[in-house]
Parts: sequence; structure tokens; C-alpha cells
Amino acid sequence: MDKPISKLTPEQEADLAATRDNWLKIGLSTAAISRDEAKDAVSLMYSCAGLEPPKVFIFLDSPRQGAMAAALLKDSKFGAQVWDQVWDQVGAQVRDQVWAQVRDQVGAQVRAQVWDQVRDQVRDQVRDQVRDQVWDQVGAQVGDQVRDQVRDQVWDQVWDQVWDQVWDQVGAQVGDQVGAQVRAQVGDQVGQAVYGSHEAPWLAFYEFFMRHFDLAKKANGLMAVAKACGWVWPFAGCAIITDRPAIISMDDQNRLHRADGPAIEYRDGFAVHAWHGVRIPSEWIDTPEALDAKSAVTWPNVEQRRAAIEILGWNRVLDALEAKSLGGNPDPKIGELIEVHLPFEDDDGNDTTRALFLKAQCGTGRTIFEAVDPEGIDLDPRFDPAWCAQAWRDGYAPADWLPPEIRT
Repeated sequence: MDKPISKLTPEQEADLAATRDNWLKIGLSTAAISRDEAKDAVSLMYSCAGLEPPKVFIFLDSPRQGAMAAALLKDSKFGAQVWDQVWDQVGAQVRDQVWAQVRDQVGAQVRAQVWDQVRDQVRDQVRDQVRDQVWDQVGAQVGDQVRDQVRDQVWDQVWDQVWDQVWDQVGAQVGDQVGAQVRAQVGDQVGQAVYGSHEAPWLAFYEFFMRHFDLAKKANGLMAVAKACGWVWPFAGCAIITDRPAIISMDDQNRLHRADGPAIEYRDGFAVHAWHGVRIPSEWIDTPEALDAKSAVTWPNVEQRRAAIEILGWNRVLDALEAKSLGGNPDPKIGELIEVHLPFEDDDGNDTTRALFLKAQCGTGRTIFEAVDPEGIDLDPRFDPAWCAQAWRDGYAPADWLPPEIRT
């Protein structure tokens, strides 16, 4: 057996960067798909999985429409939330688009006959065969063949420079956020998709090793789909293919962000709003008057709370809540304890309620605003109030608490 490789050649290192950049371009593309190229790519994906290519291709504008069409074709039942909030807006439109495309491709038959024919075909979803089985084969192939040929430092270098960097921008920032938004509106159909261009992180990793370590081209079909399509729902005899986003907006740290509209938007209007990488309610951007200081500081999710406060601005929030500093620490990571008066009635009938918040810098350098229990905190006079608040949040008495060396 040859000695494992401990260092990439200069040519391989150059290709590593080129592979990363190419898959970032694929994963962040906002170009409209070509239907002919998408059909060819999906057909290749089926063939690589040992399946007959679909006879019917349904093209839709967004993953939300794709998930709804998949549910329609399978006779899935929408939850009440989806039916009430989404179906009235776009459900009939999706149904009509699906019907028109099926009718055009299957033939001029009466509506019920066409619908029954396609529905019978698509009851057998083949997503596991076209993606998960390939994933398992690819994972085994990379694990068995590549790990025997390279030392840990080479594996880690490829992982860090390709998988991690593409994942941070494409997987975590775009694919996961789109998936969460679709899941919130349409439900579990998200998990039945092949994610097309948003499969970029692992496909980039695999493609590099495929080129340089003589791996069989098991993922060629999925790579073709990633380069030609948005999300795809594969069924026996039928594939639903959706377009790429029309807009992807990021901040200077490559996090989803847009202050005046959606950070991700598809051609049918389906959108994701985000503030420096945090998905937020659309009304915070579209109708900012809907966001007030009380909502901002009491929002349950701490990351969204931080975003809400940043959108409003600290001065506006603190002025609205009659904020008063109870004392701070020279270290911004320990921060400052602030007293505010929240504008709602308490159990005693008072029209405001006293609340405490810790304002501090987190490990990423951003400011957080965290609620502190006024009854639970031990305001030991030997320590500043912010120190006492940090001790309380970590479950210590002020005298027993020490700042952590590393904050996440």
C-alpha cells in the first residue's frame, strides 16, 4: 500500500480554492434555471440511481410551491396552520400550475383522468433512491478510499476550506433558512426534497476528492441537478423542479441580511427576511411600525431579540422603556445591568412592570440583551451589578463566579 499523502501539491491547493469558489457560485446563484438543462440533469440523476427517468416534469417558482405540489400529488393533508395561512394565498395557483403542466405533458384527457393517472404514478416517492442511497454510497466511498490515502491534516484542510466555507454561506445561511421558512408554512414536505444548488457543501467536498483520488462518479447526477436546478421532489414517473432564488442578500460577513426587504426572495414572492444571519418575522422589515420596544426586549428567542433591538436602535428602546443603568463592568463581555419599566399591567394592577436586563457583548462581538430575574439575582454590594447578573445567569453566587476564558 502506498504511503498516505500528508500534503497537497500546489496544483491541488489551487484546485481546492477553485472548487470552493465554483460551488459557492453554484449555491448562491440567482439566475433563473433553464428548463431543458433541468430536465436533462434530473433525468441523469434518476439514471445514476438505476431508475427510469420521469415522463412528467412540473416546474414551479419556489420551494414553497414545490412542497405544496408534492403534498397535492400525494394527497397529503395540510395542517390547519398551513391551510389557513398559505393555501388561501397560493394554493389554488399552485394547483392550477400543476394541473396545466400535467395536462400538457400527459395528453388532452379530462381533468379527473389526468389527475388520477399522475397521482397514481407519484405515490411512490423515490427521493431515498436518488439522494440518500447515493449519499450513503458516496460517504462510504470517501470514507473507505480517501481516508486510507490521506493523512488527517489533508482531510482537515479539504474539510475546512471546502465543506465548512461552502456550508457557512450556502448550507447554513441559505438552504437551512429556506427550509425552515418552507417547513413553517407547508410542513414536512421539506424533508422529501433533493435540495439542488443547496446541496453544494457536500458535493464540493466530494467533487474535489473525486477528481484527485480516482473515485467512481456516483454523485454525477446529483451534481448535475445542483448545477441546473433549485429544489427537486422526485417521484416515480414525475419530478417537481423549482427555480433558484431571484435575490440573495448578505452582509460583509457573508450572513443573510437586508435592511429594506427580503434577504432571500423567489420569483413567486416567497421570501426569507434576515438580520445579520438571523431569520426574523417579515413585518419587522416590511412594516417596521409593527415592532415596538416592549416586543423587542421580551421576544422569546435571544438572537431574534437582539436583531429586533438593533432594528429599533438601542437609544429608541432604552428611551421608550425609561431605562436606568444600575452599574456596569469595565469588561464589555461582562456588560451592564439595566433597569427598565415594561408597559403592561402586572398582577397588582400597576401599569408598568420593573424588569432587569443584562446588556453585554457576546463571543461574536455583537451586543446581547438578556432578561434577568429581579427576584433571583443576588446583588452583592461587593461586586458590580453586571458581575452579579453574569453570576446569576450561570447559576453561581457572585463571590464564586469567574468570567469564562472563551465565550460562544
